[in-house]
Amino acid sequence: MISVFNRSITRERRARRTVSLLLAVLLLSGCAVGPDYIKPDQEVPSGWIDPSKASPSDPAALASWWESFGDPVLTGLVARGMSSNLDLEIATERLRQSRAALGQASGALWPSLDLNASHQRSGSRLPGSTVERAGDSSVTLSESGTRDLSRAGFDASWEIDLFGGTRRTVEAARANVRASREDLRDVLVTVAGDIGQNYLTLRGLQEQLKVTRENLAAQERSEQITKKRYDAGFASALDVSGAQAQAASTRAQIPALQAQIRQTIYGLGLLLGQEPGALLAELEGEKPMPGVPARVPAGLPSELLQRRPDIRGAEARLHAATARIGAAKADLFPRFTLNGSASIQASDLVSWSESVSRLWSFGPSVSWNLFNGGATRARIEENRSLADEAFASYRKTILSALQEVESAWVAFDRETERAALLGTAVESNRRSVDLATRLYVEGQSDFLPVLDAQRSLYGAQQALITSRSQISTHLVSLYKALGGGWDAEKAGE
Repeated sequence: MISVFNRSITRERRARRTVSLLLAVLLLSGCAVGPDYIKPDQEVPSGWIDPSKASPSDPAALASWWESFGDPVLTGLVARGMSSNLDLEIATERLRQSRAALGQASGALWPSLDLNASHQRSGSRLPGSTVERAGDSSVTLSESGTRDLSRAGFDASWEIDLFGGTRRTVEAARANVRASREDLRDVLVTVAGDIGQNYLTLRGLQEQLKVTRENLAAQERSEQITKKRYDAGFASALDVSGAQAQAASTRAQIPALQAQIRQTIYGLGLLLGQEPGALLAELEGEKPMPGVPARVPAGLPSELLQRRPDIRGAEARLHAATARIGAAKADLFPRFTLNGSASIQASDLVSWSESVSRLWSFGPSVSWNLFNGGATRARIEENRSLADEAFASYRKTILSALQEVESAWVAFDRETERAALLGTAVESNRRSVDLATRLYVEGQSDFLPVLDAQRSLYGAQQALITSRSQISTHLVSLYKALGGGWDAEKAGE
């Protein structure tokens, strides 16, 4: 009786020690080795280089900057591109992959449980006795038997994340998910910008084609005038040849412009995830270039840190690299695991409840790699270097963003000034053409001034159209540099 009582006390003490050990391990597992991530505080200019560019931020306007051009076709193309662009689909799948990787990493924080069951039948044949038979013959009798063995049970294990290696791995995976999400947003910015630039380029080329045809018509009329004057004896063959050459030169520009228009439409088709010719019927019709919005909600340079997805993604990758230092450092310390198993087995399926035997085990284990030739410390140093590289990349991304904004501003402003001057040149050349043509018809001048004036007018008109198109594309580049093209509110931020 006393012996039974003592055994009971011993079991209770062992259970208490096991529970106490488990609680102590769980309390200690709240710490994690390695550096805790702190978001870098990067200094940026308080304002843009040109103080006149200061303007209040408007996140909603930046998120849908293409609507500021007032062109429903452009708005529709961007909306379709946001849903069907293949680069967006690739980025979406990469985000999905990073989320799956996070799920895999998080699974290591929980116990693992394996269920198993088996059934075996074994038999044997044993040598027996030899019996003499008539005719000097004999036969050997043997004994045989079969045996059934059924087993079912489970094995469980749980590695206690005492030094936070697994939690650092999960932290890195979570940061990678954030980086992939920002990569997706960066693709949104790029897709919207590329569609906008290609569309505006297309309208510029179509306007160039229109002006080329108008100039060709005017030059053909001049060619007819010179022929009539030549037939009447008031013009030379040189005048006729010059007029024909001028018209032929202008006519030769049309196929090249038509090719560029087709190629641009094909490029828009690719951006929308469609075949090259899918947009021909929709976009080949000539339409004027849309107007340029009067104001750009640039905000402050500091807002780029939160606005630009590439900066946000670089910061997330820095976070992941910092967490991986702790994951590598945890390998310097021992690993603690709780293991347990339970099973039942029986030799007879029919009388399972009567012939069953029960087995179980439970207890902790520890493993510690005390020497591996310095591989662990080398891996720690490698991850420290990767974190330093990520920090340098983060800083470079910020500087590149600032440079892109300022460069886009300069290009936009200077091209606007150039377009104004080209507009004046076009008007002057148009008056020159009218004057030179009148003087030629009145016989007060030869045809050479007419040719020169027409050539100058055509060149100025083409330059003006190109300049206006570049103003629009520079503005799109500015929107892209400001991080426009995605909506933080819709993203749940």
